[in-house]
Amino acid sequence: MEALRADDPRVLGGFTLLCRLGAGGMGQVYLGESAAGQRVAVKVIKASALDEDGRARFALEVDSLKTVYGPFVASFVAADAHAERPWLAVEYVPGPDLAAFVAERGPLPLVECASLGALMAEGLALVHDAGLLHRDLKPQNVLLAPYGPKLIDFGLAVLAERRSVLTATGVVVGSVRYMPPEQARGDHQLSPAADVYALGAVLLYAATGHHPYDGPTWQAIALRIEDPDTPPDLSGLPPGLAPLLSEILVPEPAGRPALERITGQLVAIMADAGVTASQAKQRLTDRVPPAVPPEAPAVPLDPPPDLWAGYTPTVVDVAVEEEDDEAPPLPRPDTGRDADEPDEPDVPPGPPQPATPRSGETPRPGAPFTVPARIAERLRTAYARDARF
Repeated sequence: MEALRADDPRVLGGFTLLCRLGAGGMGQVYLGESAAGQRVAVKVIKASALDEDGRARFALEVDSLKTVYGPFVASFVAADAHAERPWLAVEYVPGPDLAAFVAERGPLPLVECASLGALMAEGLALVHDAGLLHRDLKPQNVLLAPYGPKLIDFGLAVLAERRSVLTATGVVVGSVRYMPPEQARGDHQLSPAADVYALGAVLLYAATGHHPYDGPTWQAIALRIEDPDTPPDLSGLPPGLAPLLSEILVPEPAGRPALERITGQLVAIMADAGVTASQAKQRLTDRVPPAVPPEAPAVPLDPPPDLWAGYTPTVVDVAVEEEDDEAPPLPRPDTGRDADEPDEPDVPPGPPQPATPRSGETPRPGAPFTVPARIAERLRTAYARDARF
């Protein structure tokens, strides 16, 4: 992560941008946050790619992401492909990419590498089932989340049935070190086998820290990839992985295994090591360090309103206070006894009768307080004054 620069936007599409996450093939990626606190990765297309072709590819990325669902792919959130600076927001994955992880912590052990490969194979199967090719699978596009790996960045993915529309002849699209020979040559008619080859190249890097082919320039690397007489560098591979990767990294697409078969062989490697696929996944995720993204800048909140500010008692309250002192003592009922005689036990009265106004008093229209009500209010006031809560 990197702090925002002076020329970076602060708000985009309703998301507050917190920091830079990195740069992709088509633009800058930011960590954004919605008004409700939802974290997203916001990708802004480069100004240099804002030609007609670049906008078309970006719009296609948006359409592509809407069609892919599952636990292995960063889900689509929102986008505006027609804005002055087109942007795309996808699920934020709190974890390092595979390239950064291997560079910092070294290659993965056999079981964890097999788990990573099996999970990625299932993720690619979802992409292919949606009629898509990733076309740019590489360690930087594999995020290691606390709950498993996620495939990201479909900026260079093209719908399978339209793959030749947006790529000119001779233009190589993708990262060359992980390309199959047919893609390095610039072929348009790619198949899912191209992503299978890239999966093998990524697994090789995860297990050894090096690539199948290398060279001083991308052209030199592409020439080595295209040469069928130059085998990939499989040095350092655990013996359990070497046969499978040798089969995946063959020059001819038809010779590469299907994703389902790859998943089965990787699960068998885990079983040979005495662990289940679920246990292997747990061992993989346990290696992922916790991500601590920056907090959004504090926004001062308006103080809560003073609910009692400006409060004045109602007319009824005032009337109670004014009339309490003037109210005469309640008349004793005529029992036929002298005032000095002891009282008899009270007898429940009959139905309450409407109170009558005092002599000479004109009832106030709408005044709700009768004599019993004033007494009750006086008792309530005295109790409230003496109460401890």
